[in-house]
Amino acid sequence: MSELRQDPTTYDWVIIAKERAKRPHEFMKHEPTASSLLSYSKECPFCPGNEDRTPGATAVYGPPEKWEIRVVPNKYSALTPGGDTQREEWKLFRKIQGYGMHEVVIETPLHNVCIPFMDDSHVEKLIAVYRDRYNELKKDPNIKVIIIFKNHGRAAGTSLEHPHTQIVASPIVPPFIRRRYEIATQHFDNTGHCLYCDILYNEFEAGERIIMDNKFFVALHPFASHYPFETWIMPKVHSSSFGKITDIEITDLARLLKEILLKQHVSLDNPDYNLIIHTSPVDDEHKTYYLWHIQIIPRLTLAAGFELGSGIYINTAVPEETAAFMREFRLKEQSTA
Repeated sequence: MSELRQDPTTYDWVIIAKERAKRPHEFMKHEPTASSLLSYSKECPFCPGNEDRTPGATAVYGPPEKWEIRVVPNKYSALTPGGDTQREEWKLFRKIQGYGMHEVVIETPLHNVCIPFMDDSHVEKLIAVYRDRYNELKKDPNIKVIIIFKNHGRAAGTSLEHPHTQIVASPIVPPFIRRRYEIATQHFDNTGHCLYCDILYNEFEAGERIIMDNKFFVALHPFASHYPFETWIMPKVHSSSFGKITDIEITDLARLLKEILLKQHVSLDNPDYNLIIHTSPVDDEHKTYYLWHIQIIPRLTLAAGFELGSGIYINTAVPEETAAFMREFRLKEQSTA
C-alpha cells in the first residue's frame, strides 16, 4: 500500500507510491555515460577565448590569461542592479522594480568536465567561490536572500552545456523560503532545538536513508522525498548561513559532493538534475533556528496534473530503497566524463 508522508520542514504531504514504485536500477536511462562533448567549443560563450561574448567578469580566479573559474553577470539577468526597491501598490496589486543581481559562475575552462570529474582541489575552489560571491552580494543592504543553484541538463532547465552555476540575489524573501524558516522557528520555540539538526539526529537513529558521511557532512535521501533519488547534504556542525562555511569544512564538502554526484552520474547514466543551496535569509543569518543544506533533485520524472493541482507530489521511488542502492553502489575508476 502507498504511504502519505509529511515533510517536517514544509508540512507538505508526499505520496510514496509503493505499488507503482520502480526498483532503483529501473531509473537508469540505459544510455552511454561517457560524454560526447569536446573540451572546447568555439560556439560556447563560456569557453576560453570567447570572453568577449559574456558581460565583463565580476571576478576571475587564476591568471586572467589562463583562468580557472570566472564569474560574470548573467547576460539575460532575471534581476539587475540599479533602480530601487520601493513598493508600488494599487488595491490588491503590488510591484517593485526588478532590482537585484544575477551572476553566472563558469566552473571550469573545460567545456566537458562537470563536478564529478573535476580534481578535488578544483571543487574546493568552486565551493569557496560560491561562498565568496555570497558574502560579497549580501553587502548590499537591499538584498534579503541569495539563491545559489545549478541546472544540469535540459530537463533541469539549462540552455548551455558548459558547466556553470547561477547566483541570484533578491530584495524580497519569497513565501516558499519564508515558510520553511517559519516552520523551523516554530519548532525551535516549541522544543529549543534546531528542526534540521533534530531531523539529522533522527535520520542517523533510523539509519535507513543515510548514504554516506564524513567529519563535517552527511548525505541522505529524506523521509518525505518529493522526487526519486532526491538527496540532501547537511552539515553536522550547526550553521544557519552557507556564507559562514570554513575552509576545512569546504574540503570535506567538496569530497562528499563530488562522490555523491559521481555515484548519481554513473548509477543513473548522467541524469539531468537541479542543485540548490538552501540558506537563511540574509537578515536572519545570526539566528540558530535554521540549518543551511544542499538539495539535489535528479530530473527522473515529471510533475503532472495531480501534483500541479494538489501540491502533493507522487514519488515512485521509496527513499529507503534508493538510499540503500546509492549506499551500496561501488564506483569504478572513471577516467573520462
